[in-house]
Amino acid sequence: MSSGKINVSVENIFPLIKKFLYSDHEIFLRELISNATDATLKLKHLTSIGEAKVEYGSPKIEVKIDKEGKKLHIIDQGLGMTADEVEKYINQIAFSGAEEFLEKYKDSAKDSGVIGHFGLGFYSAFMVASKVEIITKSYKDEPAAHWTCDGSPEFTLVPHDKTERGTEIILHIADDSTEFLEESKIRELLTKYNKFMPIPIKFGTKQEALPKPEDAGDDYKTEYVEVDNIINNPSPAWTKQPSDLTDEDYKNFYRELYPMQFEEPLFNIHLNVDYPFNLTGILYFPKLSHDLQIQKDKIQLYQNQVFVTDNVEGIVPEFLTMLKGVIDSPDIPLNVSRSYLQADGNVKKISNYITKKVSDKLKSLFNANREDFEKKWNDIKIVLEYGMLSEPKFYEKAGDFVLYPTTDGKFYTLAELKDALKDNQTDKDGNLVVLYASNKDAQHSYITAAKDRGYEVFLFDSPIVSHLLQKLEMDNEKLTFARVDADHLDNLIKKDENQISKLSDEEKENLKNVIETVVPKENYSVQLEAMDSQAAPFMITQPEFMRRMKEMSQSGGGGMFGMGNMPEMYNLVVNTNSELASSILSTENSDAKSALVKQALDLAKLSQGLLKGEDLTNFVKRSFETLK
Repeated sequence: MSSGKINVSVENIFPLIKKFLYSDHEIFLRELISNATDATLKLKHLTSIGEAKVEYGSPKIEVKIDKEGKKLHIIDQGLGMTADEVEKYINQIAFSGAEEFLEKYKDSAKDSGVIGHFGLGFYSAFMVASKVEIITKSYKDEPAAHWTCDGSPEFTLVPHDKTERGTEIILHIADDSTEFLEESKIRELLTKYNKFMPIPIKFGTKQEALPKPEDAGDDYKTEYVEVDNIINNPSPAWTKQPSDLTDEDYKNFYRELYPMQFEEPLFNIHLNVDYPFNLTGILYFPKLSHDLQIQKDKIQLYQNQVFVTDNVEGIVPEFLTMLKGVIDSPDIPLNVSRSYLQADGNVKKISNYITKKVSDKLKSLFNANREDFEKKWNDIKIVLEYGMLSEPKFYEKAGDFVLYPTTDGKFYTLAELKDALKDNQTDKDGNLVVLYASNKDAQHSYITAAKDRGYEVFLFDSPIVSHLLQKLEMDNEKLTFARVDADHLDNLIKKDENQISKLSDEEKENLKNVIETVVPKENYSVQLEAMDSQAAPFMITQPEFMRRMKEMSQSGGGGMFGMGNMPEMYNLVVNTNSELASSILSTENSDAKSALVKQALDLAKLSQGLLKGEDLTNFVKRSFETLK
């Protein structure tokens, strides 16, 4: 028997571990199973190169609860430790056995999958245990050892009669941590952190039906046998080559990741790189709602198949945090508890790589089957538009696959859009004007009016479109976007020279005076335009710049532009060729003139959703009176 003091630099290391080293006590199980996995993978490597003269077999890790004894057991069939190795690796906290192993076998072990970078992982056990035992037998021909520590720097190390290779950790659960003696709690933690560990993890047993014998009669009763309940999937899809997976494999893995998600993903992107860093993973594009916040934190970050976090900001570009899936990399730097990212150049490189990979995949999908890509556009556009705004490298590539749909369901790339409109939709300054609707139903009359004049109208209805259009205008000279109900088309597009006003200048002046006596000047600017007689008599538009700045301030840009309280200013465009304009002029009674203007103004306001409250009530009453 030997005894002594654990070699630590401070006397109170255990309270420090319990309170500060780990952000969440529950990760003790992850750390201990990671250590057991390392021990198993090390043995696998040593047997593969002939250094360990033992049979590797089919080892597993077992987790057992002894509720009555208030103990939790973690048992592996890995390479084990000699008494000297226990002294070296357990009693000298600052030394990491995994680091030494990787250094010693740095050439042959680069793909061994050994997890450990953290010498303190084992000591997380003291966050929940009042006493910890290690019973271990090395693969070498040496006696087993039994180490015991009660949470003070004092320990004992004695021989043990264990004969099977491997290590058993026994945690005597502390009185303030008895939740970790509940089967449901341990199952939850194993599922959360160890669902995809590379070594099978046994947690209890289950009944499995035996196949029915061919000669069994109708009275045959199904027989069951008790088998190990393996709680993890040691070979998840992201660890395999894309060429070895089918579309169904990817869908099945999505269901495994998100068992409560009933909608199928639109498509996936398989990440696989080994230079200048190691990274694997699968990202899925789900169907997205217009709520950008609710979607986040669905990507899971792993390190060598050990779950770390579902907060991947910094590693995954922000616009892709709305996706789902898995990223696994041993090169992502973490602090000692594996729970938080540290500032590191690799993180930015990984983020840039993911951006490039996603861009390349989107381009290939677009080129391979444009029709299918167009069908999915409404479900993915928010992610891509957000990416164009937030990620310069993505914006550079987006022109190859980002689409601009029309209200008729046609799709253009930006280059195609410019080419299609160049001969028909330019203003007097030679700017290409792209007319768009943000709500196809609410702006239906304006869309119809524009299409009747031969103009193409696009449908941009995502919540961030104002920001995106601003950026596109800045980066594309002679390109202007105007909502279809903005300043009237005649102010933006070359006028139809054949349209001549039926009214004389004097009549137009009289008409404007009549209208301005009814219309509040502080909110409306009256403009007379000669349009087709079938066009709407009164139309309300808003200056494109003012409307867009207001939208941007409402969606979070108010502080940037200083326009949090922008006034409500509109244009009232009156068609001088309409029958209503002539009727107003020909009506003798001034009250009747005003009533016609008021009713027409309210109809125009109603079409823009601007008629509300008392004004709407009065309009309805007047309309019923007119019907009488």
